[in-house]
Amino acid sequence: MLNLRFIVRMLGAMFILETGFMLLAAGVAFIYGEGDLPPLLLSCGILFSAGLLFYLLGWGADEQAAGYREGMLVVALTWTFLSLFGMLPFYLGGYIDTITDAYFETMSGFTTTGASILPDIEVLPHGILFWRSLTQWQGGIGVVVFTVALLPLFGGGASQMFEAETTGTGISHERFRPRVTQVAKRLSGVYLLLTLLLTGLLWLGPMDIFDSLNHALTTVSTGGYSTKNTSVGFWHSAYVEYIMMFFMFTGSISMTLLYFFLKGNYRKLFRDEELRWFFFIILLFVCITTAWLLFNGWETGVEKAFRQAAFHILSLISSSGFMTTDYLPWGSFFWLLALILMLIGGCTGSTSGGLKAGRFVIIHKNLSNVFLKQMHPNAVLPVRMNGHVVSADNVYRCQAFAFVYLFLILMGSLVLTFDGVAFDESVGAAVSAISNIGPGLGAQGPAGTYAAIPVCSKWALAFLMMVGRLEIFTVLTIFLPGFWKQ
Repeated sequence: MLNLRFIVRMLGAMFILETGFMLLAAGVAFIYGEGDLPPLLLSCGILFSAGLLFYLLGWGADEQAAGYREGMLVVALTWTFLSLFGMLPFYLGGYIDTITDAYFETMSGFTTTGASILPDIEVLPHGILFWRSLTQWQGGIGVVVFTVALLPLFGGGASQMFEAETTGTGISHERFRPRVTQVAKRLSGVYLLLTLLLTGLLWLGPMDIFDSLNHALTTVSTGGYSTKNTSVGFWHSAYVEYIMMFFMFTGSISMTLLYFFLKGNYRKLFRDEELRWFFFIILLFVCITTAWLLFNGWETGVEKAFRQAAFHILSLISSSGFMTTDYLPWGSFFWLLALILMLIGGCTGSTSGGLKAGRFVIIHKNLSNVFLKQMHPNAVLPVRMNGHVVSADNVYRCQAFAFVYLFLILMGSLVLTFDGVAFDESVGAAVSAISNIGPGLGAQGPAGTYAAIPVCSKWALAFLMMVGRLEIFTVLTIFLPGFWKQ
């Protein structure tokens, strides 16, 4: 039977821990004194009370009896309930009028999607803006480290869930510490270091300390929430754009590889096959987009065209969703490029969304082998990554993931079109939601919002956001009848 007491206890622990993050936003509200302190403190009280109640109800739970199923349930329910409690500052403060919009905005934050229903971000007080950015920072570390730090409490399911985020794609990144709690601590240290470094670099430019910190939180997490309506384009600064490009790229790299790099093991980073593919995909798309902008006269200077192309290519493939200009006028050719980049996503084990470059490479290599087998039927052609043979099970898993991924996009698009959303906007929003990008096409493009999306479609998109951020199988497995059998 499911260890329900353990599940309730761990949810309580998560709620209590989240109260600490929300108190940080309350501290910012206190410093600026703009009237958002009461809703934040009230939300903290509700969240802490719920956490304490859940923790006490789960008191005495047998942690050794908790396994893989309990682990998946705790992870999925944590994201669901944290979005529910996380929306309280928006709703109680009157900054967002409806529960649907408040939940959508918060789920978009925690999943680092960055899709917003807010037409005017700059009217929000500093405490609410900081809470909005902080949800993305937590979400970025959540799948890679925060959840993994919880998994040792689940018994035997810990390693399985850890593999689902890293070697579950068939790419082996060796564990540098024997216990996943040790891994979590070191990766969270890397994450914090990158955040502080980017904050300092942005502060050296035209941003003040508040904007620097907020954009560091949402860049390292590849989230995309900004404190300005025109996003990064507000500053018209090449310095800011190049700095953020570098950190969007860094946020798309496996955290494990970044740890090895900082420890002085540079070869492991530069010899990683997935990263090389990822880099050359970016380079190819930047060259194509730069030429497209110059050829059609949308930019006349080579450097400006390159910068515009590189920024938006990195923003899309890293699932950050920042912008310096509205790229929809660049034409349907670039829209198609954007959709391809959204689908590919960043590297395995990073904070990025999307299919992941590693899965894309494995599927590409397996497809190449299928054609080669047509000419050489007796040849043995294994798929290799980083010099190691990828097991057939992992190849099938990647293919299954890609199939379900595309199927969910199709289903999401059908729901949105049935709800009256235009075709291009439906496809763009579905791809954006499950890939955790943020901007889509049409009215949901980089200069628009999701405010006009119907209520049912917003809930469907919120579900796609969570499914995409938790690597699909973690959530969908819960809906299988066999999951609930003893």
